[in-house]
Amino acid sequence: MNRSVYLYILVMAGVTYLIRMLPLTLIRKEIKNTYVKSFLYYVPYVTLSVMIFPAILTATASMASGAAALVTAAVLAYRGKSLFHVSTAACVAVFLLEGLMDFFQLF
Repeated sequence: MNRSVYLYILVMAGVTYLIRMLPLTLIRKEIKNTYVKSFLYYVPYVTLSVMIFPAILTATASMASGAAALVTAAVLAYRGKSLFHVSTAACVAVFLLEGLMDFFQLF
């Protein structure tokens, strides 16, 4: 294996360690700024959304069925349904739309 790969892994490990260690060592007091607290509160949700959003659209056979699942899940989640109901309805939406698209391709 090339030696530069080990260098890349070492640099990546160092950066990951610094990202996790620096807040613990530099910020010792409680954060009182409401803007910063609000920002830090929403970081996990935004990160998860950014990672999942492209996968929703590209995980199915067509982007249309992925978009249908996304809209279905968003509407049900906005209405306060449970995670089980939201995910099940999104899967059913993909299944039905893919089935309809396959059915109409035959004709």
